[in-house]
Amino acid sequence: MCGIAGIIGDYNEGQLDAMLASQHHRGPDATGKYLDSKYAALGHNRLAIIDLSVQSNQPFVDNSGRYLIVFNGEIYNYIELKADLQSQYDFKTESDTEVLLAAFIIYGASCLGKCNGMFAFTIWDNQEKKLFAARDRFGVKPFYYAFKNQTLYFSSEIKALHAAGIPKIPNEQVWASYFAYGSYGMPDETFWSGIAQLPGGHFMEVEGCQSEPVEDLSAKKTLRPLDKLATGSSQYDKLQTYCQSEPVEGFPSKRIIIKKWYCFEDEVAKQPQNLTFEQAKEKYVALLKDSVNLRFRADVAVGFNVSGGLDSSVLLALVNLQVLRQAQNGNFNPDCQSELVEGLQSINAYTFYTNNSDYDELPWVEKMIAKTGNPLTKVLLQADAVPDFTQKITWQQDEPFGGIPTLAYAKIFEQARKDKVLVLLDGQGMDEQWAGYDYYTQNNEATIQGVQDSPYKIKMLSDSFLAKALKPVYPKPFEDEVLNKQYRDLFYTKIPRALRFNDRISMAFSTELREPFLDYRLVEFAFSLPLDFKIRKGQTKWMLREIASGYLADDLVFAPKRALQTPQREWLARDLAVWVSQSFQGITNSSFADWFNKELFHKELQLYLAGNKQSSFHIWQLINWYEILGKEPENQL
Repeated sequence: MCGIAGIIGDYNEGQLDAMLASQHHRGPDATGKYLDSKYAALGHNRLAIIDLSVQSNQPFVDNSGRYLIVFNGEIYNYIELKADLQSQYDFKTESDTEVLLAAFIIYGASCLGKCNGMFAFTIWDNQEKKLFAARDRFGVKPFYYAFKNQTLYFSSEIKALHAAGIPKIPNEQVWASYFAYGSYGMPDETFWSGIAQLPGGHFMEVEGCQSEPVEDLSAKKTLRPLDKLATGSSQYDKLQTYCQSEPVEGFPSKRIIIKKWYCFEDEVAKQPQNLTFEQAKEKYVALLKDSVNLRFRADVAVGFNVSGGLDSSVLLALVNLQVLRQAQNGNFNPDCQSELVEGLQSINAYTFYTNNSDYDELPWVEKMIAKTGNPLTKVLLQADAVPDFTQKITWQQDEPFGGIPTLAYAKIFEQARKDKVLVLLDGQGMDEQWAGYDYYTQNNEATIQGVQDSPYKIKMLSDSFLAKALKPVYPKPFEDEVLNKQYRDLFYTKIPRALRFNDRISMAFSTELREPFLDYRLVEFAFSLPLDFKIRKGQTKWMLREIASGYLADDLVFAPKRALQTPQREWLARDLAVWVSQSFQGITNSSFADWFNKELFHKELQLYLAGNKQSSFHIWQLINWYEILGKEPENQL
């Protein structure tokens, strides 16, 4: 994993340097840049994971010198792809970067469908003066962009665009929708006006970067103008091809195409039908094992994150099956107990805790780990560390994030870096593919498990600010309502926000996070299965529990889902009450105070401190807002 940055058009090299400096934490091992005078400047911060040699540093140029790539992520099946390409391309490194570039040169945009991985990359054609950029299916890796003075800027993090001179102007519509509906924006939106993101499963082509005439794009379908993509005024109701065929303000002499390359619904429809439960289970287990196996490909130490839940339990079991697989491949003697133990002890497990028995999953984790022998590192987050750590993680995130659980999770990556474990696996994605949340079978629009009252307190907002909010409307491509809720969570709500939170906290400490359960093959196959395979006898994730029962004790397999992992509600109301009150007072004194009804939002705080704390989301929203916007002098926004 790394950081990418670039400027297409009239650039200043100092701007690129500032962008790379702001993203140094994403890749401390090497920083490189490529300048195509008057046309493009591309930069890269490298975190070396596969092929650690300097020959694999980026920007990386192909053998002909025509194509250049900057790439953030991993192509897990690069070994298989390389074997297919070997007769058509002369490889000079062992990196997945070169494989991805070769695949693009040979296959064009269709190379994306051949890649199993997480990625955001750009390829510059210095002959045709064209840019190609793409993002993985689910948007695991970020790609932000903006336009200014006839120039395109792109980066892995929003702060890099600000470092290049893109103004820090809050997108009031997205902020209002966040407070009113809990929305973090549509897949192409951000909380900053003038800054957009390339949605997952899409690619971008920029043409007309040279002075000569380019292909006429006027015949291509245009759904909305380019400037709308970067101003935060989009209504992302249709995930389909759109392109700009006319020059627009801010980018007048060039053409841009943004196209959806991954159609999830179509891929789900291609899955095998009418499988029995046992046939489906067998196929899914095979995919699970292969997914974990692929994500162990690294030239650095690999560990994993574990909680006390079902998903982590399955991950733990599969990680240790990987050790046995290595034994069978001859890495060590599977009949030698000491070598097996040594193999298990080479894979570190990490978990966090808060010293609060009402929330900590540590007893469950220790019980699981006791059976496998993996070394377990327990990382403590205490209340008094929250204010300063919130400030650090807020800077890393650039946008609102999920609260104290995100802070606790971040501490794991901080420790892993100290331990020189640079790759961690986690269990994200199982609830969305196996209908694991209680609201999937409820007749409501909830997106938060276990909450009865609305966590959104719109009375805190001023009338003028609330009027800017747009209630998000999500597509429903499936006939089944449960599938549509799963689809919403996968592409619009839970997974996009979790991936963004987790990308920033892992990269904050120069570590790589891999999500084996978000392998597209697993998600597509699970979505295609009957609801009865997912929910049975009142139990969610039924097939997954059946799979887990082959490796784990029943008290782990059938443990109820625990919605909360930290004492955020209690800490904000008690241990951190002074900090919370100071944040609320800071909002009152900020240059954006007119977003709020001061009397009512102070009343909400008093009610919360007095004991009405069924949900702390609105309290965290305001703290997070203050850390992002309230502390900034108006002339710096």
